[in-house]
Amino acid sequence: MAAVQDGSIEPEPDKEIKTEILNDVAGNLAPAAAGMLSSSPVPAPVPMAAPKPTPSAAEAKDQQTLLAVLQFLKKNKLVESAEILLREAGLSEEAAESLVSEAGGAGAGGGQSGDAEGGDASSLLSRVSSTPAAPSPVVAAPIPAKVTSVATGGEQPDVSVVLSAYSQQGDPALYQVYYNGLKKFIESVLDCHRAELSQVFYPLFVHMYLELVYNNHENEAKAFFEKFSGDQECYYEDDLRVLSGLSKREHMKGNETLLDFRTSKFVLRISRDSYQLLKRHLQERQNNQIWNIIQEHLYIDIFDGMPRSKSQIDSMSGSLAGEAKREANKAKVFYGLLKEPEIEVPLDDEDEEAENEEGKPKKKKPKKDSMGSKSKKQDPNAPAQNRIPLPELKDSDKLDKIMNMKEATKRVRLGPENLPSICFYTFLNAYQGLTAVDFTDDSSLIAGGFADSTVRVWSVTPKKLRSVKSAADLSLIDKESDDVLERIMDEKTASESKILHGHSGPVYGIGFSPDRNYLLSSSEDGTVRLWSLQTFTCLVGYKGHNYPVWDTQFSPYGYYFISGGHDRVARLWATDHYQPLRMFSGHLADVTCTRFHPNSNYVATGSADRTIRLWDVLNGNCVRILTGHKGPIHSLAFSPNGKFLASGATDGRVLLWDIGHGLMIGELKGHTDTVYALKFSRDGEILASGSMDNTVRLWDSLKAFDDIETDDFTAATGHIHLPDNSQELLLGTYMTKSSPVIHLHFTRRNLLLAAGGYNP
Repeated sequence: MAAVQDGSIEPEPDKEIKTEILNDVAGNLAPAAAGMLSSSPVPAPVPMAAPKPTPSAAEAKDQQTLLAVLQFLKKNKLVESAEILLREAGLSEEAAESLVSEAGGAGAGGGQSGDAEGGDASSLLSRVSSTPAAPSPVVAAPIPAKVTSVATGGEQPDVSVVLSAYSQQGDPALYQVYYNGLKKFIESVLDCHRAELSQVFYPLFVHMYLELVYNNHENEAKAFFEKFSGDQECYYEDDLRVLSGLSKREHMKGNETLLDFRTSKFVLRISRDSYQLLKRHLQERQNNQIWNIIQEHLYIDIFDGMPRSKSQIDSMSGSLAGEAKREANKAKVFYGLLKEPEIEVPLDDEDEEAENEEGKPKKKKPKKDSMGSKSKKQDPNAPAQNRIPLPELKDSDKLDKIMNMKEATKRVRLGPENLPSICFYTFLNAYQGLTAVDFTDDSSLIAGGFADSTVRVWSVTPKKLRSVKSAADLSLIDKESDDVLERIMDEKTASESKILHGHSGPVYGIGFSPDRNYLLSSSEDGTVRLWSLQTFTCLVGYKGHNYPVWDTQFSPYGYYFISGGHDRVARLWATDHYQPLRMFSGHLADVTCTRFHPNSNYVATGSADRTIRLWDVLNGNCVRILTGHKGPIHSLAFSPNGKFLASGATDGRVLLWDIGHGLMIGELKGHTDTVYALKFSRDGEILASGSMDNTVRLWDSLKAFDDIETDDFTAATGHIHLPDNSQELLLGTYMTKSSPVIHLHFTRRNLLLAAGGYNP
């Protein structure tokens, strides 16, 4: 794979690695602030087909630039980066030292000093900045952008002269000419290349506009925006609306969207043939302006093979940072399920009585045996049983598993001819605003989070909710009695619902523990709270997020839980630790939803940056980046076998993903508003989706997955053709009167429970 990366047109593998290291070091110094921008000129990279320059003042200027970067790196003790830069420039340590001493003498004699700490470096840099910004060759190593002073915590204006991202590099009047010229060229190429090359329009438009704004060319920027914003893809409308508000340089300070564009490279996936066309065109036109932006802000992931079609490109586009690099989805993912513990299932009395009737029990018995034998087989795609430490099974957990297995024998087999019954729980008079809902695995309890900061728990069964007796009363109980668990409960506290107070802001996320002893809630107040369902009190308040926490969920095995919020970070916690065990950082916008993989070794996060990331719990690495949604993602669901993932977003689409290959394998269209809830049936035959359009839709997930041709996955390009078969896969649509669907849950017997608040 070749890539355009930081000043290299087609870098060699080792050179690319060095470049990445240097950029990483430089990038890590940059704080999340807009004070990084600079107005001073920086030398522009050489045009691609330029003749070798004769020794001139330009070379002296290059030496000064190189020296300035070296001094900055050494001052901040970035020794490895300095060594890499020297190797790239083809200089020895001795030669560099002699340059430093020469420049030191010259700098001491004259030049303007930027600050007291800058010393010789600042005087040298002030001389560099006074040189006209004519196109000239630069040193072989790329100059890292976005570096600020670590020691002082502020910006070093002189250093930013060399390292500025949006410095003036061309005549503002020519920006429209450059962009229009490229547009005409792309519109004139063959259809097969046009779709791929059209991907460069949006990132080029954004960065050219920002350059104009930053350099105070307000009128030219406005004219540029008005002329070309209508040409961009419709799924970038929201981003363009934000961008249109950045009309002055002062507006750029602290703007999150701008920081996203500047700190992350926009990834384009283009075939080699299409890339060569673009490269040749820019060489012939000597179009430095556009090539500089491609080098600085774009990452072109080149693949060998046929160019992709417009539909294939559109299906993967739409995220804030373009598509994912193919390398991001190459890591092996152990998506198989862990081996279930061997627990003998005793026969029910009903089963024993039934044995005397006909031959029915003979059908039931093998079903139970098959359940037992299934748990003994090790899935070849499963992680090692002890890959991450999991809590030991308590006796109560074993009893619950036995109950689960018994229920499974009575489970309704779903399919196109046998759809589930749906029971909808409507929250009436929820004047506080219903913001989150969850059911326990056995469907006995339902909890709701509300905008008035409260959490409410209801019993769905005739059994009422009771609290544990006081300590004084507990001391009188015979602890050896068989019904001790019943005796410790206080009948006086029995009620159909309980209200939990503690949060100081709307509750946005809620989740029961697998053993039904605990409840998690996350809130705008930046905390996640753990509640006891024995005493209905708050046990712990987990503080780590600095902003609202949008979602939280327990691991399928309990003990661990995940949270995600406005600070763009997902955190992995253990119930007995005050601090998070892992922090998953990489999203460019809010982490809006979180889900554990069925084997607990992975966590999926959906974000407002329109991407889904899969994280490895063991080491915190991001092992999958999935792009394709055109709006913030609000729901995720893993298939019961752990092989597939479904996602829903504000674009009203449900996308299906193959976890093992990291590819989109299906697109379900039909909803007209945000898909807020997704759930697979217990055996994975049906996928249910709930939306803000007041409908529940059922999809034939078995057919959707069976239709995938496995040969498609072996393609070197990693792209498959998505069949437009939403109507064939849609099994039913169920309307509510006026209740957006915000949660779905399949019971152990495959009855579908849905919930939402009534909007009069």
